[in-house]
Amino acid sequence: MSLLTIGTAAFDDIETPFGRAERAIGGAAVYISWAASYFTRDVRMVSIVGEDFPQTELRELNQRGVDTAGVEVVPGRKSFYWAGKYQHDMNVRDTLATDLNVLADFDPELPDVYRNSDYVMLGNLTPDVQMGIISQMEPRPRLIAMDTMNFWMDNALDKLLDTLKHIDILIINDEEARQLSGEYSLVKAAHKIHKMGPEFLVIKKGEHGALLFNSEDIFIAPALPLAEVFDPTGAGDTFAGGFMGYLTKTRDTSFENMKRAMIYGSAMASFCVEKFSLERLKELTQEEIYDRVQKFRALTYFDGIEQVL
Repeated sequence: MSLLTIGTAAFDDIETPFGRAERAIGGAAVYISWAASYFTRDVRMVSIVGEDFPQTELRELNQRGVDTAGVEVVPGRKSFYWAGKYQHDMNVRDTLATDLNVLADFDPELPDVYRNSDYVMLGNLTPDVQMGIISQMEPRPRLIAMDTMNFWMDNALDKLLDTLKHIDILIINDEEARQLSGEYSLVKAAHKIHKMGPEFLVIKKGEHGALLFNSEDIFIAPALPLAEVFDPTGAGDTFAGGFMGYLTKTRDTSFENMKRAMIYGSAMASFCVEKFSLERLKELTQEEIYDRVQKFRALTYFDGIEQVL
């Protein structure tokens, strides 16, 4: 089974209470692909970079089984750049700079061999680009997941709503779910969003875990309490990569298996925040991932309850 990932590849300048990283490699497609590569060796990455983007980074992805033939390198141009500063509450960050550079002209045409991918993870991009990717898929993938953000709800809502009709899973955070639905209750928000098209909804809540909804069921995946969080950048995309990577590996899109995928996605995100940029993801072992998943299991496991009332 193959996984198609679409999103940004970027340089990030990041400042947190624990330090600073300059021109760190980032971007949704990069984080998603790295995380997914621990589950499947058939990841197909679509993005755009300038000639300043290190080819060594693409070669490292290739060594992980990520096909980067879909990454366009634009001569004489610069890659997407973002700078941000996190507060002591690591859920709060200030964007200091955003330079679209080559991303401003991103209109990807899929290589022919990508068009029959089995699973698709659409990173946070314009609804036009996301819909353009969907329209190029033939036959329709087994599962299409999508990320989006408040900016597109504010500036391209009609196009976003049209794109939602064509996907299976929407992955957003709690603030975005409330804005999209107009409901404060996340349960009510999920019901409204289901009517927009997605059969499944994943709502990320940062250090408080994540929720999985379908029309009838709810599952809560905890977040692993960590003594130190160095850099939350890319954690949401790493979650998505682990989540979709696991579904691709297991070939099972049932709600029960998505619950397991939620735990694997959460485990991958918990590694991501332990160091800056991709440092932790690049050094992981399968044994570490398995051990981390067992820690997640222990957070919520308990034996049967006797009636005492």
